[in-house]
Amino acid sequence: MIAEWWPYIVIIVAGWLATDLWRWLGVVTGNRLREDSEALTWVKAVATALVMAVTAKLIVFPSGTLEASPLWLRLAAAGLGFVAFLLAGQRVAVGVGVSLLLLVAGLYGLDVQ
Repeated sequence: MIAEWWPYIVIIVAGWLATDLWRWLGVVTGNRLREDSEALTWVKAVATALVMAVTAKLIVFPSGTLEASPLWLRLAAAGLGFVAFLLAGQRVAVGVGVSLLLLVAGLYGLDVQ
């Protein structure tokens, strides 16, 4: 009976060790840091840099449907989405929505011609 369940037990334990254990350690450690501490400022900077690197990679070297779109369209959508984000009081949904609408409109316009 245990031989049948052994792979599932291993997956559950390994999944817990890979995720929840580190999350709990992060919570315990993070509660001891001040929000304006140098360590937390560094972590925020690294996280922001990683997100921007992934975003830049998706814009410059896209895959899938975006691969067929011109670079100028992707850059314009990202830039105008950022402007909309700032004008809307830094609302992420507005920036993402404007960028998506511009990309869809641009891709549709390019297909129609």
